[in-house]
Amino acid sequence: MTAWEVAVTALKDATAIVGIGQTAFAKRLPESEKTLACRAIVAALDDAGIAASEVDAFASYTMEETDEVEIAKSIGAGDVTFFSKVGYGGGGSCATIAHLAAAVATGQAGVGVAWRSRKRGSGPRPWKNTAVQLPTPGQWTRPYGLLRPADEIGMLARRYMHEYGATRDHLFNVALACRNRANQNPAAMMYERPLTRDMYMTSRWISEPLCLFDNCLETDGALACVIVSAERARDCRRKPVYVHSVAQGLPAQHHGMVNYWNDDPLSGPAWTAARQLWKQADFGPDDVHVAQIYDAFTPLIPLSLEGYGFCGRGEGAAFTEGGALESGGRLPINTGGGGLSEGYVHGFNLITEGVKQLRGDSTAQVPDAATCLVTAGEGVPTSAVLLRS
Repeated sequence: MTAWEVAVTALKDATAIVGIGQTAFAKRLPESEKTLACRAIVAALDDAGIAASEVDAFASYTMEETDEVEIAKSIGAGDVTFFSKVGYGGGGSCATIAHLAAAVATGQAGVGVAWRSRKRGSGPRPWKNTAVQLPTPGQWTRPYGLLRPADEIGMLARRYMHEYGATRDHLFNVALACRNRANQNPAAMMYERPLTRDMYMTSRWISEPLCLFDNCLETDGALACVIVSAERARDCRRKPVYVHSVAQGLPAQHHGMVNYWNDDPLSGPAWTAARQLWKQADFGPDDVHVAQIYDAFTPLIPLSLEGYGFCGRGEGAAFTEGGALESGGRLPINTGGGGLSEGYVHGFNLITEGVKQLRGDSTAQVPDAATCLVTAGEGVPTSAVLLRS
């Protein structure tokens, strides 16, 4: 076997998520991000039946305002032998799982915790801080009016519509599928708040062609996962969900969100991550029972459907037709409501919802779901994970 084949074999199904936890999701929560993080982590450890003193690994985002030093002290962790942070905002969600899976599978740690705590609902927007020098990519976009992620994705959406005939009805299909699942989820911010086509079509523009309902929620909240070896997982409190395949993706000549330097701006990081993800897996897109696809903005769904191989190039918009993304459809997505309608915590709730599906206790359970794709943010350096029961 080659070194790559040995590494892949070592990681495949070698670890499992055995605990998940979360706080409430709301526009405004009184607790600090540190308190929210600790509550989510303690809940995840309790879910797994593992003592905090056994935690010896942490993974989170570079944009996470809390850190492993304070978290470890606050929850009562023991000696920590592995810790990492993943960049690029929502693109890092699944990579936190990947890093912990690698650490546990290779003996660097025994009990890993990944988390995300965020007060975006009640806190400031990152792009409002004009005192900070523009990063290099921003020097080529912000002076021309692309100030927010919504403006940048709006550019990609317009190009996608122009090249492939996608319409606002296709984007509505995405928003509706997520809202319908949130309507079933008591923990979702949009619980029992239906969305109609008329509401969507008459809502205010955020950055044309993106309207209010094409944009994710602004949310306070925190979530966490616990990862251990597959061997130990068999003795934990809850049914294990195995980490089957993981990948990160940063394509050549990438330019965050807008992809200006690529020959084809619509071939985003999902395509790079997908090639690695499926190469390592024992099954393919046709074998995925349910997907949790990063949905900070509705156009990311058709782009990701294409990138991860569920349909051909330019077919992502048409894929959404006929209830394909709904419960009972061709590929049910974001069954907790996703970032559009459950809560936006940089995609971490997509991971926990994937675990719920494979445990069989989602509020919008897909019958006999045994495989789940979870993706991180498309448009930025990204990551993905395949889970199986």
